Amino acid sequence: MTTEPPQPPRSRAFLTVFLKEVRENLRDRRTLISAFLTGPLLGPLLLVMLLNITLTRELDKAEKPLPVPVIGAEYAPNLIAALKAGGVVPKPPLADPERAVRRQDADVVLRIDADYGNAWRAGEPVQVALIYDSSQRDASTAVARVTRLLENYARQQGAMRLLARGLSPNTAWPLKVARRDQATPQSRAVLMFAMLPYFFVITIFMGGMYLAIDLTAGERERQSLEPLFANPVPRWKILAGKLAAISAFSTVSLLITLLAFAAVGRFIPAAKLGMELDLGLHFASFVLLLMLPLVLLLSALQSMVAAFAKSYREAQTYLSLLMLVPIIPSLVLAILPIKPQPWMYAVPLLGQNLGIMQLLRGDGISALQLGLCLGGSLAAAVIAVWVTVQLYRSERLAISA
Repeated sequence: MTTEPPQPPRSRAFLTVFLKEVRENLRDRRTLISAFLTGPLLGPLLLVMLLNITLTRELDKAEKPLPVPVIGAEYAPNLIAALKAGGVVPKPPLADPERAVRRQDADVVLRIDADYGNAWRAGEPVQVALIYDSSQRDASTAVARVTRLLENYARQQGAMRLLARGLSPNTAWPLKVARRDQATPQSRAVLMFAMLPYFFVITIFMGGMYLAIDLTAGERERQSLEPLFANPVPRWKILAGKLAAISAFSTVSLLITLLAFAAVGRFIPAAKLGMELDLGLHFASFVLLLMLPLVLLLSALQSMVAAFAKSYREAQTYLSLLMLVPIIPSLVLAILPIKPQPWMYAVPLLGQNLGIMQLLRGDGISALQLGLCLGGSLAAAVIAVWVTVQLYRSERLAISA
């Protein structure tokens, strides 16, 4: 008489599946690299490197001597002297300045007309030309610097002309505008880190993607899903164990990213731009809280999409397309700045994006906004899990071909 091997109690089915999937995928080098290295660390390192390179170049152009080719420098020696005092280094004229600017041989070229001196001595307005290409982002700092020096020289000379005629310089400026910028050093950091929420979302996605593919499409391709479903265990418990494993990997990936940003954020020269960046414990704690429902939602969506695929490669294709969805809220807010409304916090992805932006600005997030964000994302996650449960109840899920 043969005896069947003892089956694990049904109450422990969830934990058994969870531990099994975690142990097996901890041995998979591809999953570990994607979940704990590529996704969590590559984004912060690339962002810091690019920001440091960009800021260093911009600060150099704003502070170091700026070479500017000048056409007709001999017609305005006083103007050239003022530009030199402001850090501009006049260079010999170019034969074709327009072409030189388009080819990025020069950021900006100054042209002074031959009749500059006659018009100046006659007290008439004079004109100089700045030749530049506004489509070249690298030239914007140089153009702004030269423009500011020219405008300052014009105001100074205009005031001297009025004084020579016995008039107060204030006569030429009957209206003065006093600017009262309400931006704080911390809120200005949002201009530089508008894509930061996308990094967190994509980290969650990458942290669980290969695990979700392997636990559904991978097992289906290896024909190991059918024996698993043959066990006297409700399908939803099997799915719950798999979702828990995917969510665990995604959460650890997010934690690594938050620690990485907290560490590398210290190397971003935000203070030189009058900004203040705080990516420490307070920021990380709220981001983790905001993202927890999203972890479950993305895990369910990945499992759902992978369930439709008959092979590992096919699931990779589907999930690569799904990866484009998280960037939509960041793009919308970057292209169309909008005033946040309460209902927006209940929209998954959008609510997290708005909440993280408020944390970056130093405004904090209210209890209502936090509740809407968590509630809306959790409701969407429950729906996604329910749909995935229905897919797991189908017998066709276990068939590999």
